[in-house]
This record gives sequence, C-alpha cells and structure tokens, in this order.
Amino acid sequence: MQPSRRDFVQHVAAGAVGMSGLASLNLSLPGDLRAGATPHDMTWDLTWASRIKGAHKACFDCAEVESGYGVWRAGAWAGQVMEVLKAAPAQVSLVIVLRHNAIALAMQQSFWDTYGVGKAKDVKHPLTQEPTSKNPALLDEKDGIPAPFSMGGLHKQLARGVIALACNLALQDCADLVKKADNVSDDEAHKRAVAALVPGVILQPSGVFAAVRAQQAGCSYIKSS
Repeated sequence: MQPSRRDFVQHVAAGAVGMSGLASLNLSLPGDLRAGATPHDMTWDLTWASRIKGAHKACFDCAEVESGYGVWRAGAWAGQVMEVLKAAPAQVSLVIVLRHNAIALAMQQSFWDTYGVGKAKDVKHPLTQEPTSKNPALLDEKDGIPAPFSMGGLHKQLARGVIALACNLALQDCADLVKKADNVSDDEAHKRAVAALVPGVILQPSGVFAAVRAQQAGCSYIKSS
C-alpha cells in the first residue's frame, strides 16, 4: 500500500522537528534524557568496577525516590545473604545506582533543605508515610528508623564499602534547581550540584552506563525502585 499524503506530511513534520526543533525539544526532556548535559572536560572514576568481587554480586537500580526503599532494599539483600548463606562481608559486593528521579537520594541533606526537594518531590517517610523534608536514604535512629534497619541508610552503607553510583544526566535536574534559585551559569550550577552529592557517591556518565558496567563486572541486576 502506498503511503497516504497525511502519512507523508506527518513524516516530513517529524523530520523537521528533529532538526529545527531539536533545541526546544531537548529542554522539554527530563534531565537524564537531555543531550549536552555533560561538560566536555568531565572525567570519570571507573575504578569502582575492580572492587566488585566475591560470590555474591548485585546491582540495585534505583530510578524513583519511593521513600528511599530502593536503597533500603539493597541493604536488606546484603544482610540476608550474610545471615542466610553465611557469607563473609568480603564475599558480598553491592552496587547501588541512583538515576532518573532517584538522583535526589544521592544529594546531601543540606541540598534538600536549600532547594526544598522533599516538598517538590512529595517525599514520604519510609515508615510513617508522613510528608518529610529529609532525604529518606539518609535517615537513621534519630529519625525513627529502628535497628537493624537503620544500618541500611546510604551513608552507612557507603561506610561499609558499598558502591553507590549517581547518574550525571539526571544530576542535570538538580543543577537546574541550583541555576534557578541561585541565578548562576550552567557550569557553576553543575559544579554546585556535584559538590552536594553525598560523600562517597561516585558520579557516572549516566545511570544506564553504570548499571550495564556493573553487570559486565559480574553483578546480577535488580530493579530496586
């Protein structure tokens, strides 16, 4: 069947948007799909892959804030492997990827406070389900998280050697908050967003890049949120 005139016009229109409308289309996309979000002089730490060792290796892919459950699920898995399978800590390698909307979980509490992340994302406390202004991935005993669950906080997992990776493309959403609130350039906003990452979180070109690299290093993949 020959294509109709309408099909032809729609095809040409789509092509025109792909060329002349690319800039405006790019601005309408979420940060983790936007082109040109990465500074050309950016360098990446890829040495984390060499730390993935042992018989039990998993990559927990977190794409949504979801009260921080993706991060807590990752910590629970590691604990279960050691308890049930009697695995030594050295035999357990855990990678947490924070991408898409979950990039907010990679940011320090000071960033949440300054830019109102909790309210903007309608974040709920993981236990009470009440609105919270705190990063749920950083909660512990003082925030009503009982032991041993309090050991699942991102900061505590990092202290135990867990690998946490952040998506640089999704980080553009955080940079956009900085740029709007602080009235600074794109480069400066990106620098401030990078500086606001939770200490120990490793920035990667994208969350998808990080998740695939972890699997190449032997991790089983889990969609964590």
